[in-house]
Amino acid sequence: MTEFLTVDGGTIAYEVSGDGPLVVLAHGMGDSRKAYRFVVPRLVAAGYRVAAVDIRGAGESSATWPSYTRTDIAGDLLAVVRHLGGPAVLVGHSISGGAVTIAAARAPELVEGVVEIAPFTRSMAISLGDLRVKRYRTGAVRLALTGILGSVKWWHKYLDVAVPGRRPADWDRQLRDIAAMLGESGRMKALQGMGRSTPADAGAQLGNLTRPALVIEGSLDPDWADPRAEGEAIVAAMPAGIGRVEVIEGAGHYPHTQFPDETVALLLPFLKAYAGA
Repeated sequence: MTEFLTVDGGTIAYEVSGDGPLVVLAHGMGDSRKAYRFVVPRLVAAGYRVAAVDIRGAGESSATWPSYTRTDIAGDLLAVVRHLGGPAVLVGHSISGGAVTIAAARAPELVEGVVEIAPFTRSMAISLGDLRVKRYRTGAVRLALTGILGSVKWWHKYLDVAVPGRRPADWDRQLRDIAAMLGESGRMKALQGMGRSTPADAGAQLGNLTRPALVIEGSLDPDWADPRAEGEAIVAAMPAGIGRVEVIEGAGHYPHTQFPDETVALLLPFLKAYAGA
C-alpha cells in the first residue's frame, strides 16, 4: 500500500513491507520503485523491513519540484528514514547511488551503510578510448537524445542497451509502465532535470563517508566504458577500508531488475553485517 510523506517542495511516495531492520531502496531516473519488485520480497523473506521509495519526480511522488539534484534526493530519503524511525541501510541506484552517499555523509546517525548500484557518484570525463567502446558510445547517444528531445522513444532505446541479454518475463509491461508514467504531466521534465544535474555534489562527499559502502556494477553497463574501473574509482575516493566493489557479469545498468538473485546474494551479507547492528 502506498504511503505519502510531505517534505519541503512536495510529497514522497513509498511502500513498506516486512518487519526487522530498516532498508530503504531508491531507484534511478525515469523509473519507479517497481524497479525493485524482485528484490523486495527476497529481502522481506530474509527478515528486513523494506521501504521502496519513489524518488521526487517519479512514480507516485509529486512530479514537479524546484530541482532534482542528488542532494535534494538525499534530503528526501533522510526524511523517510526519520519518519520510519531509522537508522537504515540505504540502497540507491544510478542517480540515487550518489544520493545515498550524500545522505550517509550528512546524517551518519541515520545511516548504517550504503549500497550504490550502478551509481553516478562522480563527475565524468569522457576520453577517446571510452568512445571506442560501442555499448558506451551507443548508450551515451541514446541518453543524450532522451534528454534533448524529451523522448520516451529514445529512453526506451537507451533501456534496450542498458538491459542487455537476459530480461525479466514482464519486461514489456515494465516498458509500458515507464511510458505511461513519463506521459504524465511533469514526469519527462523531471527526468530531464535529473539528467542535467551534476554528480559533483555526491563526489565531494565520498571522502566524508564514515559508514560502510558496497558498490555493485554490471559488467555490461553502457554508462561506463569500464564499469569495474568506475566502481573502483568511487571506492578509492572513500576513506580507506570503507567500501568495496562487486561486479555482476552480464548485467547492464539495472542488475537489480535483470539479475535479482545475484544482486540479493550481494546485499544479504552486507545487510547481515550492518543493518540493525
